[in-house]
Amino acid sequence: MSIAARTVQVSPGGRPASGYDILLEPGSSAALPRFLTERLPDCRAAVVVTDEHLQTVATPMADALRGVGVTAKVHVVAAGERSKSLESMHGIFEALLDLKADRRACLVAVGGGVVGDLTGYAAASYMRGIALVQVPTSLLAMVDSSVGGKTGVNLPRGKNLVGAFHQPAGVLIDPDVLATLPDREYHGGLAEVVKYGVISDAEFFAWLEKHAEAILAREAGVLVPLIARCCELKAAVVAADEFETTGVRATLNYGHTFAHAFENLAGYGVLSHGEAVSVGMTCAARLAVARGMIEQAVFDRQTALLQRFQLPIELPAAVDASADAVLAAMRSDKKNVAGALRLVLPVRLGEVRIFADVPEEQVAAALVAS
Repeated sequence: MSIAARTVQVSPGGRPASGYDILLEPGSSAALPRFLTERLPDCRAAVVVTDEHLQTVATPMADALRGVGVTAKVHVVAAGERSKSLESMHGIFEALLDLKADRRACLVAVGGGVVGDLTGYAAASYMRGIALVQVPTSLLAMVDSSVGGKTGVNLPRGKNLVGAFHQPAGVLIDPDVLATLPDREYHGGLAEVVKYGVISDAEFFAWLEKHAEAILAREAGVLVPLIARCCELKAAVVAADEFETTGVRATLNYGHTFAHAFENLAGYGVLSHGEAVSVGMTCAARLAVARGMIEQAVFDRQTALLQRFQLPIELPAAVDASADAVLAAMRSDKKNVAGALRLVLPVRLGEVRIFADVPEEQVAAALVAS
């Protein structure tokens, strides 16, 4: 296939019958009506959920759906992490009820990870489950959160503590929309891109190092293969461990146990998710070096690439990053088992493992550069 378009197949739990595809093609945003009706021919009502910054993008999509006989409306939520709430989800339910939507209705998530996670959980819950189409508009959502069926909202005491696994009917990715993505959001998405190289593909990591300049310039020639490779790696994990029961899918949480604690302590929105993940991966790699699991050179390469992508490797001074505060926040992470911290740590570039035996004093020591 040419570099202009890619299709990635996702078979959750290795079940092709319940699979779906990710269409990655420049300019494909206009193809939403065809994309939706091909996958959901019985759908006659749709709510397009977006945030206040993307309303001008979502409105033409809803108009186009009406043009193929789908009753559609746009539902707008506030931009930012605070919209990942039960209150915001209730607003989506009201929008569906306004359309008299039945179980053949569908939700379309047009936005970044917040919109995708929120809309996905609403789709999983309304009438015990309706169809979902993901149209991610941020790099982070394209390479990670739109794929694999994880949905959820935050509670005051922690991130993503309420949610469900609910696979989409399809994912439509138009890399052209990244041209107008703010720099901070684009760079934040690159943290998740680096993650894939560290956890499962050393050759991809080296490719990122080689093409860093073109990636920062958002050149179409690198964006399509970059996003496609991330989706392929995510799809392979979802096929092996859809519900995160064997430990394979948990490897995608590299850096995230630290990151979720940092986001919580900073107050949602102070650190972007990608920025928190970048610092979290730095801490995890530092911990792996201290435990003799990886060489210093692996840590140095990861650090250099994160910094090349203009991502932080340390928390800003304004964030309360005391060891006691961070550890307390990490203890509430939903991935923990029987009260023990479960950490994903690299054992070499391209491979990580899960550890539940790391003493908290070692975790605390990894929070700061030696």
